[in-house]
Amino acid sequence: MATLTKMPIEAALSNDEILRYSRHLIMPEVGMEGQLKLRAAKVLCIGAGGLGSPLAMYLAAAGVGTIGIVDFDVVDFTNLQRQIIHSTADVGRKKLDSAAETIEGINPFVKVRKFETRLSSENALELFRDFDVIVDGTDNFPTRYLVNDACVLTGKPNVYGSIFRFEGQASVFATKEGPCYRCLYPEPPPPGLVPSCAEGGVLGILPGLVGVIQATEAIKLILGTGEPLIGRLLLVDALGMSFRQLKLKKNPDCPVCGKNPSITKRNRGFFGIFNPMILFNFCPVRTGFWRVIPQGNSH
Repeated sequence: MATLTKMPIEAALSNDEILRYSRHLIMPEVGMEGQLKLRAAKVLCIGAGGLGSPLAMYLAAAGVGTIGIVDFDVVDFTNLQRQIIHSTADVGRKKLDSAAETIEGINPFVKVRKFETRLSSENALELFRDFDVIVDGTDNFPTRYLVNDACVLTGKPNVYGSIFRFEGQASVFATKEGPCYRCLYPEPPPPGLVPSCAEGGVLGILPGLVGVIQATEAIKLILGTGEPLIGRLLLVDALGMSFRQLKLKKNPDCPVCGKNPSITKRNRGFFGIFNPMILFNFCPVRTGFWRVIPQGNSH
């Protein structure tokens, strides 16, 4: 399975940490070595919204040592139906501050790094450089493509998730062994084809389900255990409570991870999406909405 570059392991756990993580330490798949890997790991969460909320909270509870969060929004009443990292008292506050306060309340041993900025082609490579795993909790096409391209260019795994109404998707993109997001969706759908989450709605519980899947995948990558969702797209149907998978393959003609990529570090100002007609409030989820058939077979 895929493993991360060997991370420096610090001194042994303190007595307080041993007590806190005791249920991990008795698991052969984690143990002391695995818990030290988690403490040494640095995970960057793109967004502190519906997916970013359960994701960051469970990563913190699991003992991931450094959690970075990229967000520039403020808490709104409409967020509270699903963004559980924020409370009613946080309405009007910066999401970064609210999220950091919640994380620190869950686990004071976790270091939170806050990046109050809009992710762009100018800053993505620099932001990703210091982290081991990137987790995509965004809800729009431009940032989703930008995250994917920057992950490929920096060699960081992209733990992907998306949600819409009762449906969700999850995968792990941009590893050496597997495809990237552009292998699955080379180009975004035409403007107006996919309704936004604000227009179509989302079941408040669904981001908890998909966000926890993303957290699980990030932890598996850090520990180097299990079979991550590399080369597999997990489709979640909460209404029917069913899960199925699509097998994915690398696209040799992919513009970012293919044999002859046109998107490289040298033209860093040109990765992501550049069509001004693509709005920033799309929520790409359903394969049917895209009219795109991924490579491979469903099973």
